[in-house]
Amino acid sequence: MKNVKLPRISLVTLATILLWLKTYIVYKTSFDITIENAMQEFILFINPLSFLLFIFGLSLFFQSEKRRVLYILITSFIVSFVLYANAAFYRFFNDFLTLPVLFQTSNFADLGKSGSVTELLEVTDIFYFTDVILLLVIVKWFPTLVELASFTKVKRRAYFLFTIAVMFFNLGLAETERPELLTRTFDREILVKNIGTYNYHLYDIYLQSKSSAQRALADGSNLVEIENYVKANYAKPNDELFGIAKGKNLIIVTLESTQSFVINNTVNGQEITPFLNEFIKESYYFENFYHQTGQGKTSDSEFLLDNSLYPISRGAVFFTHSGNEYNSMAKVLKEHGYFTAGMHANNKSFWNRDVMYQSLGYDYYYSMKDYEVTEENSVGWGLKDIPFFEQSIAHMKEMPQPFYTKLITLTNHHPFIVEEEDKFIDEFTSDDKTVNRYFTTVRYTDEAVKNFIQQLKDAGLYENSIIVMYGDHYGISENHNEAMGQYLGKEVTPFVSTQLQRVPLIIHIPGHQGKVISKVGGQIDLRPTLLHLLGIETKNDLQFGADLFSEDHEDFAVLRDGSFITADYVFTDNVCYSKETEQPVDRSYCEPYMEKAAKELEYSDEVIYGDLLRFYDKENYYFETKEAK
Repeated sequence: MKNVKLPRISLVTLATILLWLKTYIVYKTSFDITIENAMQEFILFINPLSFLLFIFGLSLFFQSEKRRVLYILITSFIVSFVLYANAAFYRFFNDFLTLPVLFQTSNFADLGKSGSVTELLEVTDIFYFTDVILLLVIVKWFPTLVELASFTKVKRRAYFLFTIAVMFFNLGLAETERPELLTRTFDREILVKNIGTYNYHLYDIYLQSKSSAQRALADGSNLVEIENYVKANYAKPNDELFGIAKGKNLIIVTLESTQSFVINNTVNGQEITPFLNEFIKESYYFENFYHQTGQGKTSDSEFLLDNSLYPISRGAVFFTHSGNEYNSMAKVLKEHGYFTAGMHANNKSFWNRDVMYQSLGYDYYYSMKDYEVTEENSVGWGLKDIPFFEQSIAHMKEMPQPFYTKLITLTNHHPFIVEEEDKFIDEFTSDDKTVNRYFTTVRYTDEAVKNFIQQLKDAGLYENSIIVMYGDHYGISENHNEAMGQYLGKEVTPFVSTQLQRVPLIIHIPGHQGKVISKVGGQIDLRPTLLHLLGIETKNDLQFGADLFSEDHEDFAVLRDGSFITADYVFTDNVCYSKETEQPVDRSYCEPYMEKAAKELEYSDEVIYGDLLRFYDKENYYFETKEAK
């Protein structure tokens, strides 16, 4: 018995199996991936395998055992780190990393200062690297357990043929389960679920390279089909409201992370937004208005507001395409005699605003350097909303009129921290601290807005301005569905989750009575709506939104992930829901809108990736070609 040798396992095989099993465990514990049947579960289980077989198999070409071991250990750590980075990113953003996001490095320092990063890190995160530690222990102290001998050419060839077979087997099953899989690049969950996290990142690199090539190859002819679609969907202005605010200042307040469910609602018997509830009564309030942002979050909402184009599905337009030509609302208003400014008490380079605002044509960007920011008047991400508004009013008094200014609040931002003296409401009581704190920061912003409106009146700006307030994106992600279900008193299904993407839109026009408007719309509609109120026609503009006050406006909003909402139905996660019953219905009810939703996202992406507006002459409808140039 003493001479019996235990069979040894190849180090390549061991590393592959450990990381494969760990990846599947992370899929099930760290990501909220919807599984509808046994086949999808099987695909999810096998999808990391082909990549891991390939990446670890490259070690077989090393002749030196020492180099082979070192390569396997380093590779195992790097791949594990990629998996961990996705898990940490997913905790807040409920999304997977993309290559453009990784280049947004100027944002990372601010994340650390705000405390958001530490909120996302957990002590148990060491377990994401247990396989690396185990491999290191085996190689260092128990090398007899693993086989390190090199493969012959024949064995290497067989190994990689098997790897290719696994890859095609995976792709074949995935394509059967989800036809046209690789064309649905706006839905990262579907890609990860079917081809795996690692192959998804390789595909993402390919897409980034492709998008870079699109601009070089594009010319004006690409615009013809898009322009015809835009013209066919144009909604003419409301005769009674067109030009009703001509010559007035336009003041837009971005309500950071504010969702509609807090409006006219309470927590612990206390109103969450008492001032906004009253302000709505003397304003136009759109109760079925949706954010349409992607990975760019607040910057995406700004992009939608100014351009009436959809943000891209990967990364933030403010980073990836800041050098494009845009026909922004800021540029249009400048042409009509407006002074245009952005106001945000943050680092000027955050979301690349200092560069992008120049591309959008803003006259000036009031950033952190234009505000007095101290430890006493700051919390979380920076300057509190109350002093932000107070200092912004001083700047607005000096602006030439008429002016267009956009103010971006900060306090109601993850991790939703507010000091005790600034708590105007009690926290919610659940096991989820993020959700509990959210109500206190929303309430603080509401108080700040109350002060701001009074200060506008005191400064003599209120009566000569239209005031617009809108939520930029969700504050509570799907990772907090359990606590949200506790607050709402019902399960957060995919239907409910989509409805939670509603954000408030308030448009206050001096002298106008309040009115609640129930039509479905989104941030894409802001540009034409506001320009029409100011008496500026947009029928020749290349935009995908429509005037929310127009009788021709269709009840329709498409989200960046491909979900869409109509007057009666919600389509999300490939399921059609009835708004009336909140239950799934036959897919045929949603089919009339599926092509429109996909086409709008596709056309908008073409405009951005190809920088097509550089060829567009809206005065003459002339599409300039490379030859003409």
